[in-house]
Amino acid sequence: MKLLFIGSRLYDDIDWYVKSKGIESVLTESNENAINLDLPDQVFIVPRGMEGPKQVALMQNVDAVVPLIGIDPPLIDVAHMKEELEAEYDIPVIAAGVRAVELTSNKIKTKGFYKEIGVTTPSYQILNSPDELKLDFPVVLKQGEGQGGKDIKVARSIEDVEEYFKQFNQALCEEFIEGAEISIEVLGFNGEYVALPPIYKGETTLEGTHPLNKVKTGPCLIDGLDNNLIQHTAYKVAKNLDSDGIFEMDFMYSRKNNQLYAIEVNTRPNGTRYLTTATCGVNSLCELVDMAIGEFSLANISDKLQYYYSTEIPVGNYQGPAPKEPVKSFEDNDFVVHGPEGYQRVTARAKSKEELENLVNELT
Repeated sequence: MKLLFIGSRLYDDIDWYVKSKGIESVLTESNENAINLDLPDQVFIVPRGMEGPKQVALMQNVDAVVPLIGIDPPLIDVAHMKEELEAEYDIPVIAAGVRAVELTSNKIKTKGFYKEIGVTTPSYQILNSPDELKLDFPVVLKQGEGQGGKDIKVARSIEDVEEYFKQFNQALCEEFIEGAEISIEVLGFNGEYVALPPIYKGETTLEGTHPLNKVKTGPCLIDGLDNNLIQHTAYKVAKNLDSDGIFEMDFMYSRKNNQLYAIEVNTRPNGTRYLTTATCGVNSLCELVDMAIGEFSLANISDKLQYYYSTEIPVGNYQGPAPKEPVKSFEDNDFVVHGPEGYQRVTARAKSKEELENLVNELT
C-alpha cells in the first residue's frame, strides 16, 4: 500500500503509525526547509497549490491521498483535487469535498447552514456599518474567513465597533455567550460518522483570551450539560455536511440559558486532537490513514475506545522527563509534548483525577 501525504508539518504525528502498518509513504511539501522531511520514504518539493501533489499522486501510482493541512486557505483547492482524482482516476482523497468546505470556510455561510438544519447558534447580524447594530453589548465581531482567533474582537461599546470598522468594511456581529467553550471531533467516511468525546476549553472571556493560553480538559464535564447532546448535535452537523475526513466543531454552553450553541466547523486537523486522543484512545490523524487503507469502521473505533481523564497545559519550553518512543503517541506514553519551542504544551492522561494531578505535578 502506497499513500501520498500532503504537507510535512503534522507528519511526525503519524509517522510511527504509517511505519507500523507497513505503508510506503510519499510526501509533497512546498517548503524545502520544512520540518519532518527526513521521515517519509520519498519526498517531492512542489510549488504551492494542488497541481504538484496531483501530478505526484499520478506519477507514483499511489493508492490514496491523505492531506495533512491544518490551515484553511488550501482546503478548497484540496476539495477540487479530491473531486478530480476520485472521479477521473479512482484515487481516494481523504478530505472534505467542495460543498462541505464552502459551507464551513466562511462563518456567514456556516450560520446559514446551521439555520437550515435546525442547529442553535448565537443570534447574529451582518454589519456594513456600526450604525446598523441591533444586538445588545457585549458582541463578538468577526470576519467571514479566518482561523485561530484572527480578526475577532469582543466589543463592549459602540466605540469598540467603530474602532473595528477602521480596519474592516463589514463584520459578522454575534451575541457574546458567557459560558463554557467546547470542542469535539467527528470522523466521517463513506457515509459513516462517529462523534468522539467533547473537550472543555475553558470559559469565555471579555478579553478574548486565546484558547492556546487556556488549560483544557477531557472529557468535558459540566454540571447541567449532557455530553450526549454535544455528540448528537455534532453528528447531525457532520452528517448534513456529507463528506469525509475530520470535522472539528466549536460549541459554547450558556449555564444561564441552559443552551448549547454551535459556533463553527473546521474540516481539517485541529488543535484539540491530542486531548481527544488522550481522553479516548482514538487518534484522528491515524484514522485518516485507516480510511485510506480501508480499515476505518465504527466497529474498529468502538474497539479502540478507552476512558481517561486528560488535560493540556501551556508550558512554553518543556523541561520535564522525556516521553518514550514514539514521542507523539499515547500507545506507550501517559503524556505527549507538542507545539513549537516557546509555545509548547503538555497533554497528559490518567485513569483518575488524582492520578492526573500527580502526573501533571511531575511533568511541570
